Amino acid sequence: MKLHELEKNIGATSSKKRVGRGPGSGLGKTSGRGQKGQKARSGGSINPVFEGGQLPLYRRLPKRGFSNHRFKKVYATVNLSDLNVFDDGTLVTPALLLEKRIVRKQLAGIKVLGNGTLEKKLTIQGHKFSKTALAKIESAGSKAEVI
Repeated sequence: MKLHELEKNIGATSSKKRVGRGPGSGLGKTSGRGQKGQKARSGGSINPVFEGGQLPLYRRLPKRGFSNHRFKKVYATVNLSDLNVFDDGTLVTPALLLEKRIVRKQLAGIKVLGNGTLEKKLTIQGHKFSKTALAKIESAGSKAEVI
């Protein structure tokens, strides 16, 4: 048996539905859309949440509770492995991180994460530090300063 001799099983494929094509197709005249009405028109689809003009469920239910989403602080994150580009004894500030394009936006502040290893002795200024980052910074002989 060769690849060009392979054939599909009987019934494995069926021909495309050709709607609106004469008496033989079984989908002539209204093409399976029924008679008149919004759904029979072209482009006539209804939002699944629409309840026919009745006050929708999401407006009938009371709105309760508090969401902190509007007041959430998002920090720009920096991994320890990203800080190895600096020379020994450098004071790493948020402004320096922006200048070197390690961080694109400062957002609510800089958070230093403990991914990777720190091979230089630096003084790192940041708004927040993860526990693993602090441990790795101290073990490398560097300093972490919270602004």
